Amino acid sequence: MDREDEQLLRRRVYGADHDDPDPGPLPYRTYAELVGGPLDGLLLDITGWRAEEVDDGVALSTELVRWPGGRALYDPRPGEPRSPGPGVSRRFYHSGDTP
Repeated sequence: MDREDEQLLRRRVYGADHDDPDPGPLPYRTYAELVGGPLDGLLLDITGWRAEEVDDGVALSTELVRWPGGRALYDPRPGEPRSPGPGVSRRFYHSGDTP
């Protein structure tokens, strides 16, 4: 596997610049994996978020929703375990879109 193949296998982080030569996760940060919807497969940096903030879910800006300039809603599933520390600590699931 060459360097280009390795880059394709690395996940992108939501909000990373499209021109960023290394838009993947950093080893000392904590992420939520976005599952389903328009941002499926991206990682959201949740480093430093309080437990209440993580449990509330997010509304993320994207042009890929039903309404241009709207937001995609992602929420954790109640009771789904989360891993402590850096890396992917939990999943957020697409629950809808909003203008």
